[in-house]
Amino acid sequence: MNYRHAFHAGNFADAMKHALLLWLLRALQRKPAPFAVLDTHAGTGAYDLTDDPAERTGEWRQGIGRLLEIETGPLADYVGLVRAAGGPLRYPGSPALVQAVLRPQDRLAAVELHPEDHAQLRARFRGDPRVGTHHRDGWEALRALTPFPERRGLVLIDPPFEEPGEFERLAEALALLRHRFRAAIVAAWYPIKHRAPVRAFHEALQTKGVGDVVAAELFLREPTDPQRLNGSGLAVLSPPFRFEAEAGEILAALLERLGDGEPGQGWSVRRVTDE
Repeated sequence: MNYRHAFHAGNFADAMKHALLLWLLRALQRKPAPFAVLDTHAGTGAYDLTDDPAERTGEWRQGIGRLLEIETGPLADYVGLVRAAGGPLRYPGSPALVQAVLRPQDRLAAVELHPEDHAQLRARFRGDPRVGTHHRDGWEALRALTPFPERRGLVLIDPPFEEPGEFERLAEALALLRHRFRAAIVAAWYPIKHRAPVRAFHEALQTKGVGDVVAAELFLREPTDPQRLNGSGLAVLSPPFRFEAEAGEILAALLERLGDGEPGQGWSVRRVTDE
């Protein structure tokens, strides 16, 4: 599955991922101590929804396009940040969302391997001392840039799923970070086309002994067609207090707006491994 982000910015998977990401960042803000964020596959940072890639697919219209009028409830914080970033004409990628909530004492390390995307990323955040951009492989950055000197923070792993073996890499990355940086919250995004790869991913986490993982998933339809993006998942390692309950509220609100009543639509928040 090719998930080159400019074609899919602002779609239902982005809405799900970014609404949950923002909740995790707000949880880190509960303490005054500084934190850091590592975004391993940062892309260009933000996306023009009037450009050809976004217009060609039009996926944002069934995603953030259905949410922009929300002003109250569990999605209000996320939607408000998207509007402030220029929605509906522009959509903030994860680096822009993180930047929007960083305090003076916090920082972001945004990693992108693609040279043209990294050039845009670097230009976008030039002048903000809280944001550092890195032209390097995101998987390699997990070892090179962790643990953080701040000793607390979040690692977002959001690979494009353009190559085989990405689920296996995700499982290995969570196992590495569980051992290397236990204080970190880790959020790993994955597509749901059909159930077998997701089931194998969760089983790999159990086999590797990666404790304290919760999976939040949103389905627009029954995940039985391997040619379609039927759902989206976020595996969260070391989730903060109340994540399981409040993630469910976010997913339920998303499904109410984004679901079209197809068979099998729904959401779940479940513990993959115990603490």
